[in-house]
Amino acid sequence: MVYVNLMTENNKRRQVISIVEGDRISNLPEHLSDSILERLPIQDVIRTSILSKKWRYKWTTIRAVVFDEQISKKLAKNGAFGRHGFIRVINQVLLLHKGSIHKFYLYIPNMFLDSFQEVDQWMLFVSTKGVEDLTVANSNQLYQLPSCVFSCLKLRKLQLTNCIFKPPLLFEGFLYLERLALKNIDFTTDLGGTAINLPQLKGLTMHSCTNVYHFKIKATKLLTLFVTDCCDVMLLELLHSQRLSCVCTLLQKPVKDFVRLKRMNLALLFTKMPEVQFFSVDGHFLKVFIAEKGKWFPQAVNSLRRLWLIGLSLGDLDHLHGVLCLLRNSPKLEELRMKHIHTESELMRHGVEAASNHLESPDCLDQTLNRLRTVELSPLQGSKPELLFLKLLLAHSPSLEKFTIQSDGTLDANKWFNIAKDVMRFPRASSKAELIYLDPKSCKNVLTTLQFCY
Repeated sequence: MVYVNLMTENNKRRQVISIVEGDRISNLPEHLSDSILERLPIQDVIRTSILSKKWRYKWTTIRAVVFDEQISKKLAKNGAFGRHGFIRVINQVLLLHKGSIHKFYLYIPNMFLDSFQEVDQWMLFVSTKGVEDLTVANSNQLYQLPSCVFSCLKLRKLQLTNCIFKPPLLFEGFLYLERLALKNIDFTTDLGGTAINLPQLKGLTMHSCTNVYHFKIKATKLLTLFVTDCCDVMLLELLHSQRLSCVCTLLQKPVKDFVRLKRMNLALLFTKMPEVQFFSVDGHFLKVFIAEKGKWFPQAVNSLRRLWLIGLSLGDLDHLHGVLCLLRNSPKLEELRMKHIHTESELMRHGVEAASNHLESPDCLDQTLNRLRTVELSPLQGSKPELLFLKLLLAHSPSLEKFTIQSDGTLDANKWFNIAKDVMRFPRASSKAELIYLDPKSCKNVLTTLQFCY
């Protein structure tokens, strides 16, 4: 019995030793362990080299090399070439790396750099590694992308911030690129009318870019387009896809150069995107495109289901004409969201009276909104044009289910209650329409919410 017990104890010890020597992660298939490493911060990936001989050089073959904002700022505290400095550490990591790099993310912090020479070398190195997902998030001075970036022909996703976009003369395009996000990009060079070929592009986002009229693309499979704060954009040069379903264009400031924009109008714009289901513009956009009054769409936009209007004033007659034009020409619209603002012009009696008179005219909206189910309007101040517009929507929406109204926070309880009573008395075409009054504190940032589409 003693002998048997000793043998049992020895077997248990061998089993424990066996489990320790062959831990589960080390015995995972290589593609799974690589997938785990790619999800860890780069500093933790490198630390795995001390686990065992098997793990010593495993980090040097990871396919995702990410220097995000957190790690880059931490390294920047040690300077550029210090022992743990920003440039020195990245140089060492890339020097020891072996194999392909499918994803490379580089955050360039706002620190002193003599030049971007080292960054150019990193881009050159990555361009030879078959990179498919490249991000350059630059918080430093403008960085001119080296020509090697445009030789990354396997790219499927490209995100650039604070860069100069100047492709080589012979550059034809990225044949496999599916997602392109550009922020604070300067398109300094005219490509001589040549459009960049992006045959697989499905999503394009542009924010606060300059000289955008130089940027011309041919993207026949584009599905989503977001352009914000790019006043000199030539939209027609971006609309070569009959598949566009989600389009957002927010100018965010008055447009001074009407010469370029005169080539476009709302009717022409919609002919370029016959399948659009989500459309969002702001008041500055409407101000420009409704300047040519009397020109309506030659045909209805039957594909449009969701309309978001941001930063407009119902007391501005141009804005009002734009809203009514879009409603009139969207017979299958199901959702309307409006982010209202109160400009100085609305405080002027003439502007408010002109808008109010138009809303009270019998032919103001000669179209029943048969499919409209959801309406959101915020923030509401209780002006006459606002209340007349609410009344108009309630009277022309037989399928309306939910109408959400939000105060701007400046109204006292009594005034807000009186407004609610007036709205409750408005005739409704829909017997099931529910009116919801929201507290101003629950207001969401519309620009942030919009990102769900991309």
